[in-house]
Amino acid sequence: MPDGAVVADIGSDHAYLPCYAVLNHKASKAIAGEITDGPFLSAKRQVEKSGLSAHITVRQGDGLEVLQKGEADAITIAGMGGSLIAHILEAGKEKLTGKERLILQPNIHAVHIREWLYKEGYALIDEVILEEDGKCYEVLVAEAGDRDAAYAGISLPAGMLVGPFLEKEKNAVFLKKWTQELHHTQNIYEQISRAATSEDNKQKLKELTDRMKLLKEVIDHG
Repeated sequence: MPDGAVVADIGSDHAYLPCYAVLNHKASKAIAGEITDGPFLSAKRQVEKSGLSAHITVRQGDGLEVLQKGEADAITIAGMGGSLIAHILEAGKEKLTGKERLILQPNIHAVHIREWLYKEGYALIDEVILEEDGKCYEVLVAEAGDRDAAYAGISLPAGMLVGPFLEKEKNAVFLKKWTQELHHTQNIYEQISRAATSEDNKQKLKELTDRMKLLKEVIDHG
């Protein structure tokens, strides 16, 4: 988050992230958005308990509809699937000015977010991959800018799948995640190749072959 930003956390659940950001002076103000009654009320209680009602507004609504256009400097959407995060951004893109920093943490399928960002002209400016409790998580940071800059030196399909910054760093968590994914893909390929041949199976085998080739290049490159 940019220091002192007004941060909107969409799908805030208990509003832990906005509370942490304000208490630790990362954000000057925050908006916590929640669509369902239970988490919305939990967020309100947490903000009140933390003594932050003057700094954090809790709003109920679907995705970015809780925002006025331009009122947030940074928008965080975390703890969901990548396709759902991309859907929230697409559905609410009329609320975006292009000046916000987007901080997005998908639990799975980050590729859908990278594809959306690229389509809408956002530049990836940073990525992080980490492991917690045996699960791998990616964090993507984007701003309006040169959408191609991050993908220099890597094929676009590979960059979309694994992340251009993460591929260049290639830390232990990255290698673990994509080595496991390669083995999983190989297992599926073997199962399908033993089944009766059909046009659908041929197409699926081709897709799996392409994916295995891409992952091998990513893992072995550099």
